[in-house]
Amino acid sequence: MKRREFITLLSGAAVAWPLGARAQQPPMPVVGFINGGAAATASPLFIAGFRKGLSEAGYAEGRNVTVEYHWLDGQYGRLPALVADLVGRRVAVIATPGSAPAALAAKAATTAIPIVFGVPGDPVNLGLVESLARPGGNVTGISFLFDQLVRKRFQFLHELVPKAVRVAVLVNPANAESAEAVSRDVREAAGSIGLAIHTVNVSTSGEIDTAFATLSRERTDALFVAPDGFFYSRRVQLATLAARDRVPATYPAREYVEAGGLMSYGTNLTEMFRQVGIYTGSILKGAKPSDLPVIQSAKFEFVISLQTAKALGLEVPPSLLAVADEVIE
Repeated sequence: MKRREFITLLSGAAVAWPLGARAQQPPMPVVGFINGGAAATASPLFIAGFRKGLSEAGYAEGRNVTVEYHWLDGQYGRLPALVADLVGRRVAVIATPGSAPAALAAKAATTAIPIVFGVPGDPVNLGLVESLARPGGNVTGISFLFDQLVRKRFQFLHELVPKAVRVAVLVNPANAESAEAVSRDVREAAGSIGLAIHTVNVSTSGEIDTAFATLSRERTDALFVAPDGFFYSRRVQLATLAARDRVPATYPAREYVEAGGLMSYGTNLTEMFRQVGIYTGSILKGAKPSDLPVIQSAKFEFVISLQTAKALGLEVPPSLLAVADEVIE
């Protein structure tokens, strides 16, 4: 081989070697993210919180992890096909912040792929984990206890609207586990303070309109909105209709009040998304779900809007103002 040909061949190999090395680099892990709400109406703070959690564990989208976002917009019937696709492609982690149906669907579909949930109820009763301290299996996450705050929300509502007798409870039958738990707790809480409960099943935007027409016709005294991803995505619609029909309503998260609602009591959802991100990143680094205890939210916030109360002709008692974490003027 002539010297010039040898140098040319060697130069070509030098160029090709880095390309081949890059081609052999393993692909970034993929996280399948599922939420029951809608992308257009989700708080940007939620995704920011999830990404912050990932970053605290050493991961950043596009650099060393890929996140696929899937928003159900209340269409829980999409879950079997969606989860089957994620499992079939062997994603690294399935994260389901704020969606018990998604967590349950993922658990039913795989015992191998790690699942990190954020659920409003008791994950042991839901069948997601064996215990909070020792989850067992491939599932762990955060319980933000919305379903267990029913009694406190009723107490606040009763204190603000003491003359209310008939209270409508809005639940989503498509989110069966949460709807059943809330309905049970509502009956117990309402009965203890002498309130009559009327459960209203709603799973579409049109059904929300129909429900409020019924509430107005039946002169419902107050409204209790159950925690649900679909309801969260329709919080502006709910707050607007409640204001139009002058129905005092209690909601599970502060974002409803920021949209014009009257009052809310619950955990900080942005913090829940951050915790799901932290656990997701920890698992990507090698932690086992069975070794990560389920986190329970410890901080709750009561938010009330004086502006909405005034529009409804309600005077907020000093006792409520004294315990409110935030009062929107």
